[in-house]
Amino acid sequence: MTNDIKIIDAHHHFWDLNTNYYPFLSDEIDSNFFLGNYKSIRKNYLPFDYIKDSKNHNVIGTIHCEAEWDRNDQVGETKWLEKLSKNNKFPNAIVGHAWFHKKNSEAIIAEQASFDLVKGIRSKPITKTSINSKEYIYEGSMQDFTWRNGLKLLQKYNLNYDLRIPSWHLEEAIEIVRLIPNTKVIINHAGFPWNRTDEGMNYWRKGVKLMSLEPNTFIKLSEFGVKGKAWNYSQNEKIIHELIDLFGPQRCMFASNFPVSKIKISFDDLYKSYKQIVKNFSDDEKKWLFSKTAMKVYDIKI
Repeated sequence: MTNDIKIIDAHHHFWDLNTNYYPFLSDEIDSNFFLGNYKSIRKNYLPFDYIKDSKNHNVIGTIHCEAEWDRNDQVGETKWLEKLSKNNKFPNAIVGHAWFHKKNSEAIIAEQASFDLVKGIRSKPITKTSINSKEYIYEGSMQDFTWRNGLKLLQKYNLNYDLRIPSWHLEEAIEIVRLIPNTKVIINHAGFPWNRTDEGMNYWRKGVKLMSLEPNTFIKLSEFGVKGKAWNYSQNEKIIHELIDLFGPQRCMFASNFPVSKIKISFDDLYKSYKQIVKNFSDDEKKWLFSKTAMKVYDIKI
């Protein structure tokens, strides 16, 4: 079953650098990028490229997560993706972008919600650069009451929240999750277990365990790359098993984070690894992990 199991890729990106503006892809390279040098992905990545990369796996649908398109035109990416979807097999759902702490936040959220494919919003709060960083910016952080009021608008417009924060903010985010108990909160990229030392993993482990206790949380099993290191199967296997134990298959979803993950691993090797890691799970559990959770959480009908 595993070889032909139906897949909903719960998190990936498309971009066209010839016609659209993405600052991190079009301007100077950011030396602080979490995976290191990303020059190799600073080129167009469109449905044709994705289908070529995923050809050995039975991908029946995908969820496109906002790709840091020009923030002066937040809905522009959604409009572009809607057209792309009509002319291609993918994407089948969109996680758009909207700032939560700006004067026009509700107008942008409402406009995003007006598109049938938009199922959620990803709006990255301002975070500290490291566990021990003393630097703190209030505006746009999870402590900003204006930001929190914007976050609460998601329930009004029936949208999910894709939460992308480093592991040292997971414990802080519990309060945020509780502010929106009727909104599905999807933790991006396994909560970012970047620091693979015992100390770093224990810090990450505490955060994801607390998150798993909140009934409106889900987690994407994706982006297990680590800056300066090769993709580590044995470490990532343990992380994935830990997360499935905590959240259960019905709250976990596999995702590629392509083309970003291409910096560390091919699509084929990534999904072969996912399938091998859960080879001893029941067929029903595999269905939830590879497609059913994503379809239910993002309301995808294929």
